[in-house]
Amino acid sequence: MSEPAASARMGLVYGACRHLLEVVHGAFFRGEMTGLAHVPSDGPLIIASNHASFLDPPFVGVRVMRPLVFFARKTLWKGGLASWWLDTVGAIPVDRDGSDVAAIKAVLRALQGGRALVLFPEGTRSPDGALQPPKSGVGLIACRAQVPVVPARIFNSHHALGRTGGLRPGTPVSVVYGRPLLPAEYDDPAMGKERYQRASEKIMAAIAALELPTPEVV
Repeated sequence: MSEPAASARMGLVYGACRHLLEVVHGAFFRGEMTGLAHVPSDGPLIIASNHASFLDPPFVGVRVMRPLVFFARKTLWKGGLASWWLDTVGAIPVDRDGSDVAAIKAVLRALQGGRALVLFPEGTRSPDGALQPPKSGVGLIACRAQVPVVPARIFNSHHALGRTGGLRPGTPVSVVYGRPLLPAEYDDPAMGKERYQRASEKIMAAIAALELPTPEVV
């Protein structure tokens, strides 16, 4: 299949899935979605979000009107429909048991091609919704790619589907998107071997600073 045809198919499949998830979010997890104007409509971009639930990856992009690239465990590629879907929407396989150089190269190629990537700096789900210290991975990718990073914060997803509880429809899950951080704001090459970790910490601080809008009093 030619690249334009593959791109068109990806857009169609991704758009259909995003619309379905938008319906699910609106029906069962309706919360605030604020700051979407901070997400550029084109060009390379990283959306960096906190992580407390399996609901976070779909909901962080449910109202973003452009295809997003996500990591997925290599073990999910087992053939059949699942593998077809993962390949079609452009998911990047990653080996979570160690350093995955191939995944990093694939991410950098995606960003060089103008794609938007979703990363979770904490590396794993929070057990209670509290923000965790970031890993250096998001800083490494951001510093190497030199692209804007949009901080995003998801609220209440751990109540809707946490690590220790079941699915709770009716729990509002909200997402706030912040102003994009430019490379000069998070990257300091003079930091040497601490460069990537410090970049991750700056990005995580921007996530922590995001708050839900205060409801207007009528």
